[in-house]
Amino acid sequence: MAIFRTCPDTGLKIHSQAEALIKANAVVGIVFLAIGGLFGIAVALTRWPAVHLLDPEWFYLVLTAHGVGVLLFWIIFFEMAILYFASAILLNSRLAVPKIAWGAFALMLAGAILTNIAIFQGDSSVMFTSYVPMKASPNFYLGLILFAVGALIGCFVFFATLVIAKNDKTYEGSVPLVTFGAITAAIIAVFTIASGAIILIPTWLWSLGFISYIDPLMYKIIWWGMGHSSQQINVSAQVAVWYAIAAMVLGAKPLSEKVSRSAFLLYILFLQLASAHHLLVEPGLSSEWKIFNTSYAMYLAVLGSMIHGFSVPGAIEAAQRRRGFTRGVFEWLRKAPWGNPAFSSLFISLVLFGFLGGITGVIMGTEQINLIMHNTLYVPGHFHGTVVAGTTLAFMGITYLVVPLIFRREIWMPRLARWQPYLFGLGAGGISLFMMGAGTLGVPRRHWDITFSDAPLSVDVPGTAFLMMGLNGVFAILAGLGGLAFIINIVGSVLIGKRRDKTVARTNPVVFDGGAAVAGYGAEGTMKVPGTVVLVATFFTAFVLYYYVNWKFLSEVWPLS
Repeated sequence: MAIFRTCPDTGLKIHSQAEALIKANAVVGIVFLAIGGLFGIAVALTRWPAVHLLDPEWFYLVLTAHGVGVLLFWIIFFEMAILYFASAILLNSRLAVPKIAWGAFALMLAGAILTNIAIFQGDSSVMFTSYVPMKASPNFYLGLILFAVGALIGCFVFFATLVIAKNDKTYEGSVPLVTFGAITAAIIAVFTIASGAIILIPTWLWSLGFISYIDPLMYKIIWWGMGHSSQQINVSAQVAVWYAIAAMVLGAKPLSEKVSRSAFLLYILFLQLASAHHLLVEPGLSSEWKIFNTSYAMYLAVLGSMIHGFSVPGAIEAAQRRRGFTRGVFEWLRKAPWGNPAFSSLFISLVLFGFLGGITGVIMGTEQINLIMHNTLYVPGHFHGTVVAGTTLAFMGITYLVVPLIFRREIWMPRLARWQPYLFGLGAGGISLFMMGAGTLGVPRRHWDITFSDAPLSVDVPGTAFLMMGLNGVFAILAGLGGLAFIINIVGSVLIGKRRDKTVARTNPVVFDGGAAVAGYGAEGTMKVPGTVVLVATFFTAFVLYYYVNWKFLSEVWPLS
């Protein structure tokens, strides 16, 4: 029998099993964020020539653990929590097959633990990409397979919950935009996990000796269908979280919900094609394949992000102007609730993701320009602009709302929460900028020592690169402190935070205008958003200038005499 409670903040019906699964997935995700973040600091301090913390063996082991821990385990566990929230909670529905959902969680947890055990046994330091013919222990691949199967089952539970909500008529009209974004993420997740299964299962058999050979190019093509597409799950979930926070904190409605839904549809159809930018230097693939994947088709996915990049700040501006902040172009932005960590996380994530992650993603997706930055530190610099400065910060923001709404606890240290997004955003943004700067100067992506001190041939690295790697280490420490502040505050809130009941909810409301804002129902926003137009124009100007600069860099690679 389904057991529900009514949320005093939103008025939504909350199914007990859905609530428990949200808690479990979010907690485990944050544990892996803590572990992976610690490893990330160790990697950054090793790449800082003045510190050089780890020796080569430990560096590649820690780099492998860092990659799988944050790019897969932290993100996808938290995304499972988002899927259950966007289906059962936002739709006032019971969760489909809770026992199977718990089984999926158990598989994911067992797989994540097994993979980490394999890594720390010392024979699986193959990094996140795990390219063949490098061979990890069988348990490394088996753990990833178990994790992927669990995540796939979780997606099917999500879809089944949508069917139950539709049949039980627990909501009116179309699903909320936040739920629609979660559907986009889940559809991409099915493609992503299927790609992983297609290549990881035979690779596991290869590691056991049952298969004699795995073609390296075939491995790369199919593996990046998982490795990069898993980040497309992040983008879809992250944008859904942006809309959710804007609705919860400000009652913001999209300027045009139909247009925003169309942008999510573009993600489903075209976003995975961005995986091809990892393969643009491979000689075994035709130029036609590369050009199609990284230009004509991929730009349609870029269009989807452009739409969201206008719609989210536009919805915020429209909501602020409805509240009376109408003076000048930017009063709505100056008077925004910057002291609310959910809102500040949203807006910092939006800006950093757009300027650092979005622009550089298009640059790397251009076949010609890709040649000057492929396999340099520019690539992980881009990752940190998307997955860390964008997705992780957005997920931190929604956590500040999940704790009072789902865990029913007040934030333990609200002052710490106010400045935490700024510290983490500053650190993550610095990591991304300085890694991309070092990569532009030719610092390699995968070598433990940028001076190549152990190489038979000397490599001339510009002195500026040493400065950038030092600054990368400093900003990694800042990001680590921001992450530590988040984890301490959230753990403290869950364990000893003031219990939140109906009385506290009335005196200290978390959500603007109740459940209608959360679900995204109601009239759409106004199109009179001059401040957003200025912000978007600034973004496009930066985009064009940076695109031109990189073409200029390319023209100087092979100068004509």
